[in-house]
Amino acid sequence: MSSNAKIVLRKKPNRKGLYPLAIRITKNRRSTYQYIGHYIDIEDWDKKNIRVKKSHPNSVSLNSLLSQEISEVNKSLIALQVKNKDASANQIKNELYNLGKNSTFFELANEHLDDLKLSNKLNRLSCDKAWVGFILKFHKSKQLTFQEIDERFLKKLMITLKSIHSLSDTSIMNILVLLRLLYNRAIKQKIISKELYPFGSDKIRIKFPETTKVGLTISEIKKLQSLENLTFREIHARNIWLFSFNFAGMRISDILRTRWSDIYDQRFHYRMGKNSKLLSLKIPDKISVVLESYKMDKKSDDDFIFPELKKADLNNPKDVFNKLKTANKKLNDCLKSITIKAGIKKKVTMHIARHSFGNIAGDKIHPRILQKLYRHSDLKTTLNYQTNFIHQEADDALEEVINF
Repeated sequence: MSSNAKIVLRKKPNRKGLYPLAIRITKNRRSTYQYIGHYIDIEDWDKKNIRVKKSHPNSVSLNSLLSQEISEVNKSLIALQVKNKDASANQIKNELYNLGKNSTFFELANEHLDDLKLSNKLNRLSCDKAWVGFILKFHKSKQLTFQEIDERFLKKLMITLKSIHSLSDTSIMNILVLLRLLYNRAIKQKIISKELYPFGSDKIRIKFPETTKVGLTISEIKKLQSLENLTFREIHARNIWLFSFNFAGMRISDILRTRWSDIYDQRFHYRMGKNSKLLSLKIPDKISVVLESYKMDKKSDDDFIFPELKKADLNNPKDVFNKLKTANKKLNDCLKSITIKAGIKKKVTMHIARHSFGNIAGDKIHPRILQKLYRHSDLKTTLNYQTNFIHQEADDALEEVINF
């Protein structure tokens, strides 16, 4: 597919409320941006004719500059096509502008965020955008070269994130993972020498802290199931939680995307959103009862079972993402009040349904079967996950020593 370039006004205002002019380079539906270095008011931009309006005091000189810039870029694009160079949008940008060693960390970070947005990986985009923000707060300037990101820089960053911003060790490690990803990308693009790589066993190590995964017991789940005097919202939240638990800890985003057409032959068929894995499971009697309570709102087989996405603009990934995020928060708020009524001391969220399944499964189910139920791509992931809930051997060993 051929590449193309266009002058655009980026919707990212500076502190003065002015918007940057940039050249957008697109290849295979992926875009990257080269900023021209001038900012204007959004009212001074003629989007239809792609030019600065006469209302801007320097419209003539700016339009002349824009014409010159886009002309040079188009000539360079034609030259690349003549050479039959099959490059990505970012590679084209680097070659056109001879970026190389002049590219900064935040330029690559913005390209990374743009790629996530184009790929509709909005959850990852939300997280990585926040991590980039913390790095900017620490450095206090967008002019951060990869040469500056050394062991000393990373150690000071980690201390600041912990002491000033009170981030958890897990969040700090996630920020280091993002830094490492972009550093590797910079090495690949020959922006920085691999000899300066600051990560590794003898340098900065990325090691996530062990976390405690707490699930509910059978007796606690029975308390939730038998609990009365719940509000309509609380009953709905419990239904969603039980739906998740009974399908091996199905993720909330997949549950709320479930349609009536996914249920046939007394089985539930669905494709996991995280890794697109298919699964077919028998519908437990408890879930058949839950489903019956939602049938009165069914309009067609293609309708969503649960109401949260029924009014979403399915052609707008951001709207779907926001509605899923809002729904998860509301459901977790209801679960909090339910557990208080049930007298359960543990913190219960939608994700705890997955931990609860693992807790009760323990070592009773073969890891290969659990891998299928969890929809893990790698058996090692299942084994690592399930070790959080297997305590019998350690308990027996302890008893052998102390029981005298």
